[in-house]
Amino acid sequence: APLAAPAQFFINVADNDFLNFSGESLQGWGYCVFAEVVEGMDVVDKIKGVATGRSGMHQDVPKEDVIIENVTVSEYSWRCLFDASPS
Repeated sequence: APLAAPAQFFINVADNDFLNFSGESLQGWGYCVFAEVVEGMDVVDKIKGVATGRSGMHQDVPKEDVIIENVTVSEYSWRCLFDASPS
């Protein structure tokens, strides 16, 4: 999205419609899905369980840094994302 989050990403554990594109405005650009967790949901659950609080205008910000030390990009997962048939 233009003007937004050049070094930030979300791991969604729920349907967050507010992150979808809704229009060409500062609040409307939304975010694109670019990956899928196919293994390691236990790690996602640990991240989901960290203590959070407010930081400036944002809520649910981790109180301590969360560092992801290793990621494996699977060709299979990319194929699934881009070869999916429209519903």
